[in-house]
Amino acid sequence: MSQADRAKQFMPFAALKGYEEALRKKEKIVVPKVELSEEMKEELDRRVQQIEKKDIVTVTYFKDDEYLEITGMVSRLDKDARILKVVNTKIAFEDIFRIEKVSENHRSL
Repeated sequence: MSQADRAKQFMPFAALKGYEEALRKKEKIVVPKVELSEEMKEELDRRVQQIEKKDIVTVTYFKDDEYLEITGMVSRLDKDARILKVVNTKIAFEDIFRIEKVSENHRSL
């Protein structure tokens, strides 16, 4: 047996093709949650007050040591419980970093 053939015996076996690449894509950089200033909190509160159910919004929020962004329709807005639900994603008001209404002109069918 040639040395190259012998070496192939000891090469790692990839049972799930593309698994390692998928893992690399999912790697995330852990970041601390940004503490908002009072002015930023007031501005954010003002924007949330303008949001209504069925509005299309883009929300940047903190979850599991990273910031995520979602764009979609507001399916629930509970100002007493301080919860915003965009499609199926529940977001606590205190985890929102930025929120913007998407213009009517940018809606796609």
